[in-house]
Amino acid sequence: MSRILVKGGRVVDPVVGVDDTLDLVIDGGKIGEVSKSIEANDVETTVEADGLIVAPGLVDIHVHLREPGNEDAETIESGARAAAHGGVTTVAAMPNTDPPIDSASWVEFVATRPAAVSVHPIAAITMGRRGKQLTEMSELRDAGAVAFSDDGCSVLDAGLMRRALDYARMVGLPVISHCEDPTLAGSGTANESYSSTRAGLTPVPAAAEEVMVARDIILARTTGARLHVAHISTAGSVELVRRAKADGVPITCETCPHYFSLTDEEVLSYDSSVRVNPPLRSAADVRAVRAGLADGTIDAVASDHAPHTHEDKEVEFDAAPPGMIGLETLLPVTLTHLVLEKVLDLNRAITLLTAGPAGVLGLAAGTLSPGANADVCIIDPTATRTIEPSWFVSKSRNSPWIGRELQGFAVTTIRRGEIVSAEYDRAGGDAGADTEDRARRRGKLAVHA
Repeated sequence: MSRILVKGGRVVDPVVGVDDTLDLVIDGGKIGEVSKSIEANDVETTVEADGLIVAPGLVDIHVHLREPGNEDAETIESGARAAAHGGVTTVAAMPNTDPPIDSASWVEFVATRPAAVSVHPIAAITMGRRGKQLTEMSELRDAGAVAFSDDGCSVLDAGLMRRALDYARMVGLPVISHCEDPTLAGSGTANESYSSTRAGLTPVPAAAEEVMVARDIILARTTGARLHVAHISTAGSVELVRRAKADGVPITCETCPHYFSLTDEEVLSYDSSVRVNPPLRSAADVRAVRAGLADGTIDAVASDHAPHTHEDKEVEFDAAPPGMIGLETLLPVTLTHLVLEKVLDLNRAITLLTAGPAGVLGLAAGTLSPGANADVCIIDPTATRTIEPSWFVSKSRNSPWIGRELQGFAVTTIRRGEIVSAEYDRAGGDAGADTEDRARRRGKLAVHA
């Protein structure tokens, strides 16, 4: 592995309380010295980071990589490249593949595929994600699973969910709950609101999420198991989690960029890229999610990267499968809609994208502490661009951010001491006019000693 010096960047690591202009040395795939004005003549590569932010590699704990079974939409390899392009160095892959990740062999398959970033499998709670029979949780953990989830489906049987939490507690892993009561959600595709009525779309009430959040909080309190609530989207859910944490329930939760930046009025466009599950919510829900991010109720921001082919999405809104891609826009949407809009300061935003999600799943990631894995995301906070389909590395293009301007992009991504993405021209600016000096300043070029 090469020895790298990242020089003169604003190093931000909330884990150790660092926010200062510093140099950073990477040696043998690990973080070495982090201090002022390091003179290292024996480095093989220098990255000039003046004017840039040097943060831990981002950690995305809610990603759908589609392999096995739907490789036309995404593969582990292509999804990992998209992650690296977005500054993400660690992902947790959901098990709703075809077949589902419900056996040790499938966990090992996901964990051992070649990838540009670290990929951690999340295993199914129930066999086939059918909500009938628990998986062999101990075997799945031993094979490399970091959590259990039937994401895409809730475990409707409360007795089975209680047993799942009991067993997960015994094997020492969290359960990630997709909180949705299908008897309330039905075949709905849009938030129950004036917008869904005006658009003529089948509604989903906020209660469909909140009823299951409340149930699973009660079960977590009963069992003492670690519960993580995925893609929280309503004001009621945020308040339920806030109260549960105050009561000492072992609960964490995440939200996604679209739940703090877009409202249910987006469905009036009938753009199937905003057909997501849970659906986009009201402006009041967006404000509540933002408040939960600011006060610590919400522990992580995750992309819920859900790629679909053009053919699958290019249908009527109600007929489209739910989901949008998000690995590559996770960072710029967070910086644009939370930091630039002064909802959060930069340190809190970085925490929600690094140490927060790493802590939820107990992953060795999310810090630039000496001796930690050298996972680094170098960010140009001033880079702006209007997102175009050709900008994405993901195999899919189902993004509502196409045609919209965002600010703050990853320009260099280092995973365990290796530069896995360094493309400033993708993050903004005219690639044709990108001089060597400018590229060095933006962290694009590895400058060899």
